[in-house]
Order: sequence, then structure tokens, then C-alpha cells
Amino acid sequence: MRMLLVEDDHGLGQAVRDQCIADGHSVDWMTGVKDAGVAILSAPYDLVLLDLMLPDGRGLDFLKGRRLAGDATPVIVLTARDQISDRIAALDVGADDYLVKPFDLFELSARIRAVARRYAGNPNPLVTVADLEIDLAAHSIRRAGKPVQLTRREWSLFEAFVQRPNQLMSKAQLEERLYSFDAEVESNTIEVYIGRLRRKLGADIIETVRGMGYRLGAPEAHV
Repeated sequence: MRMLLVEDDHGLGQAVRDQCIADGHSVDWMTGVKDAGVAILSAPYDLVLLDLMLPDGRGLDFLKGRRLAGDATPVIVLTARDQISDRIAALDVGADDYLVKPFDLFELSARIRAVARRYAGNPNPLVTVADLEIDLAAHSIRRAGKPVQLTRREWSLFEAFVQRPNQLMSKAQLEERLYSFDAEVESNTIEVYIGRLRRKLGADIIETVRGMGYRLGAPEAHV
């Protein structure tokens, strides 16, 4: 997934970003409300990690504004504010989850996966596509009963297709999902990764729609 992290604490922000990257996500990290507002209008995000107390404004106001604008991007609030009233306010404004600092980074990873599954319309982490058994929580795949090893980028790309089994995605959309603002992207990067996935998972697993993009080519995923 491509994620927007809004956090002004540099130590925590670095730790969260590193954890998310290790999980196979791309992350754009902003330290204030203004920059977060510019970023979220500039790129399609799958999820936002949002601190509530920021140097140039309140995360709660940012969240409220995005929801009023019709933005349904899932948001997990990360905050030191641990009062029940604070949790209620954030959830009522439109947060999808609320994690109190300090928190365990592996718990954050699990909450990210859970929120992503809910938005994909499939709360079950176990998915079957053709002869593939996919565990979205464990980031593991078995093909005809045998484990298949994917790199972090390969997994992130394939996850995009699994979470959107009937959706056609353009090359640009896939690049936006895989890479943050500061990343350099080779012109044939997506083609290279799709070629690798086809070799590992089956030649027909991803369908090319000429001039338009790609989509999951195997029978529709089911649980």
C-alpha cells in the first residue's frame, strides 16, 4: 500500500516509516497539517497514519476536513491522548482506528492490515486465487501447496491486484502505489515486476489489457 504518515516526532516517525517499509508499503512522511493537505491532494493513498497534535494545527481538524470533502481514505490515529473522550471524538469524526502512544510497532502493522482488509471488502486474511493460497496477514503464498517467495516489491504489487480482483489498474496507478514522492521509477519497472510475478505465480495470473493497464487474470478471488 501507499501510505501517508503525518507525525512531527522524528524518532517515532522514523520508526513507524521503517516498520511500514519493512512490511512492504511505500510511505510519504509529513510533519504538519499543511504539508499533509498538499500531499493527500497530490497522490492516491491507501491509508493515512495521523497524529492529532501537530505544530501547525490539529489532526482532528484535518481528518474532519477530509471527510467533509468526501475523502474515504482509511485513517488510523496515532496519539498520546488516551482519554475515552478523545477516542470517541476521533472515531465520530471519521477515524477507522485509534492507537495510543507508546505502541508496539507490530501491533501497528496488524491494525494496518486489518483496516486494509475491511476497506477491500474482505475481513478474512485468507484468500484463494486459482491454485494460490494467500495469507494477507502473514504475507505468504502457497502455489499448489508449495510456498512461493516474493520480494517486498513483488508482494506489494500482487497485493494490489488481490485486494481489487475486478479492477483494472493503469501502469501509473501501480507506480503510485509502489513508490513514494522521492523515489526514482524506471520506465519499465512495472513490466519487470509483473513479469516476475507471472514466472512465480503463473503466466495467466495477471492479465494485460492493451493500452489500459492490468488486472487479476485468474478466476475471482474467494475466501
